Amino acid sequence: MAELDQHPPQQPDREDDLPPNEEIGPLLKRLRGPLSLRDVTRRAGVSSSYLSEIERGERQPGPNVVRKLAQLYRVDEDELLKRAGHGPQPDPHGDDALEVERAYRYVLDDPHFRVGTRPDGPLTLNSKRFIVEMYQKLTGRRLLE
Repeated sequence: MAELDQHPPQQPDREDDLPPNEEIGPLLKRLRGPLSLRDVTRRAGVSSSYLSEIERGERQPGPNVVRKLAQLYRVDEDELLKRAGHGPQPDPHGDDALEVERAYRYVLDDPHFRVGTRPDGPLTLNSKRFIVEMYQKLTGRRLLE
């Protein structure tokens, strides 16, 4: 069994095996193929229960897990990250990022908009954009061009 851990699975390049509309969980389960859950979790360094929940669509994998699985399954890492909702982030110093940050601050400062919980940690630019877009839909105010 120790030899199994040292060698990647013998599979051809499978980048063309990523149909555009397949959800990340079922896609990862299909890419696992004949490998056991135990073999994959040992190689990827995650628990069997975590990977099983991901494959059933009950959890979203983090970017580090996605990178490990992409390498293990020999598929395009960027494409798999995108499927898991971890696409590339915009330049944090670009004009678009500054506009989103300004709009997000406006939303947080609006005394009439106090719905839900406040984030207690850093958010990605895409998360801030989503909050601003929801605010725009609810209030009819246009904050982003």
